[in-house]
Amino acid sequence: MSSPANSRPTAPEALPRCAVCGTGSRQPPFRPGPPEQAPDLDLRPGEPVRSTMARWLQQCPNCGYSAPNITRAHPAAAQAVHAAPFRALMAEATYPPLSRRFLAWAHVLEETGALHAAAEATLQAAWVADDLDQRELARLWRLEAVALWRGGPPLDHEQTVRIIDALRRAEAWDDAEATAQSLSRADAPEAVAQVVGLEIRLIAARDAGRHTVASALPPPSRRPHVTHQRSQPKSGEGLLNRLRRWFRGG
Repeated sequence: MSSPANSRPTAPEALPRCAVCGTGSRQPPFRPGPPEQAPDLDLRPGEPVRSTMARWLQQCPNCGYSAPNITRAHPAAAQAVHAAPFRALMAEATYPPLSRRFLAWAHVLEETGALHAAAEATLQAAWVADDLDQRELARLWRLEAVALWRGGPPLDHEQTVRIIDALRRAEAWDDAEATAQSLSRADAPEAVAQVVGLEIRLIAARDAGRHTVASALPPPSRRPHVTHQRSQPKSGEGLLNRLRRWFRGG
C-alpha cells in the first residue's frame, strides 16, 4: 500500500548560495528588534541591538565574501573578492575575525565605489575592536572610516557629526576640533548643534571615551524616553529625525 501523500518526505530546503562563488551555506536570517537604550554619538545602537553585531553580516565560508545578504552582489564584487588585497585581508590573523568580516564588506563596497557605505562598515569593525579592548585597531579603523567618508560625495550633517566623533575617539584632537568648530558655524538643526556642542566640550577635555546621544540632548518633559522607544529608526533618516524618534519614542 502506498504511503499517504502527506507522509512523503519533503525535499531539503536549498541553502543560500554565494553570489560571488556559488557556494551554498547555512545563513540564518537576522531581523533586529528596536534598541531600547540610547545610541552612542557615532550612532552605534544601544542594547539589545548593540550586542548582536556577530549576526549583522553573512559570510561565505568558501570565498570570504561578506554582506548583509551574500546571495546578492555588485557586478564588480567578484573581481574585488578574488584580488590579492582581499585575500591578504582574509589571511590577516592579527585582526579579530568579526572585524575582518566587516572589513571584508567595507573592501567590496570601496572597490565598487560606495565609499560612504564602506566608511560605515569600517567604523563597525572599530566597534568590534572597542568591545575587545583593542584600542590601536579601533583607532586605525576610525581614521580609515573618516578618510572614506571624506573621499566620497559631499557630507551631510549626520556624517560630519560621526566624523567628529570618530576623530575624537581616535584622539586626532586638532582635526576633531577644526571639524567640530566648522560644523558649529553651519546652519545646522538644533539637535545637531547640541551634539556638536557636547563634542567640542569633550575634545577640549581630551576625552576620547564613549558617550551617548542622551548625554547631548535633555530628555523630553514627558515619557517615553529613549529607554521606552518602540520603533527602530528607518535607514537613511537624517540625524535630526533619528534624534527626534529616539527622544519621542517613535
